[in-house]
Amino acid sequence: MTDNRFQYTQADRDAIYRVINERRDMRHFCGGHVKKDTLWKLLEAAHHGPSVGYMQPWRFIHITDINKRQAIHGLVEQERLLTRDALGDRGNEFMKLKLEGILECAELLVVALADKREQHIVGRRTLPEMDLASAACAIENMWLAARAEGLGMGWVSLFSPDDLKQLLRMPDGSHPVAILCLGPVEQFYERPMLEIAGWVNRENLQELVFENNWEQSALINE
Repeated sequence: MTDNRFQYTQADRDAIYRVINERRDMRHFCGGHVKKDTLWKLLEAAHHGPSVGYMQPWRFIHITDINKRQAIHGLVEQERLLTRDALGDRGNEFMKLKLEGILECAELLVVALADKREQHIVGRRTLPEMDLASAACAIENMWLAARAEGLGMGWVSLFSPDDLKQLLRMPDGSHPVAILCLGPVEQFYERPMLEIAGWVNRENLQELVFENNWEQSALINE
């Protein structure tokens, strides 16, 4: 049997795990710019993401109009206030968090699910949400590639899909799922920002991995 590990050096393999561990959801940007060929490389990385039934449901809208960028920021601010109200006792704590860099980042993109997704049946007959899972894989590819290029990226989901869809003149049946802030940063967070802020901590992996049945402890790490 061929040992496929030797298609990559140990340094190559280490680099993959390193970029995974050092990827961060960035909110603090320092302006600058992203070269067009680099941006295209990141989009190509996203486009090589795995997709159920090879449906490739992702669509990317590059926002270059400053007025549209400001309008998107306004939509996010509206949802931020509504989220504060929904959080009750944690609302004031939530408002102290920086959750987007829309006005500061070098590049802004919106990721959406394409219209006419109902024609893709393979792998979706009982799990139609696999279109969203596929788009998330594309975003993760782009995120890791951005980190490897030394660029920060942040995923913003505080918005009304219907309002953003109208703003961007998206067709019926399409659905926006992410606003991506991309660009140079002064430094990457040592740990996830929400962990640093004390909002939430990383779960213990041992408590999330089961064997054969739900909540039956796995022995992988024992």
